[in-house]
Amino acid sequence: MTLEQVAAYALQFPQATEENPFGPGLDVYKVEGKVFAILAPSGPSVSLKCEPSLAMHLRQQYDGVTPGYHLNKKHWNTVRLDGDIPPDQIEEMIEHSYERVVAGLPKMVRLRLR
Repeated sequence: MTLEQVAAYALQFPQATEENPFGPGLDVYKVEGKVFAILAPSGPSVSLKCEPSLAMHLRQQYDGVTPGYHLNKKHWNTVRLDGDIPPDQIEEMIEHSYERVVAGLPKMVRLRLR
């Protein structure tokens, strides 16, 4: 997947926003103010929240999936966008990250997002 494809996919989720809190060149995707994806063109890569056992499984399955760069390595993976990982798998990882963040939001907010 390209950076543009990842960005477009991340923004298709309800209430997803793109921000640049760390300056230009590092796009951060949030839902209700909570980060679910960080897109770094220098990799190119995307960092995504992940359930810990799934995170370990994905790291074992793909060379392009590593513990989150400058993030909690238990709950975040950094995924290289170099063609090693099928696009549909990357889309599943982005959706999983979004759902993990939404699951941690208050019930009223979750209901509004559904």
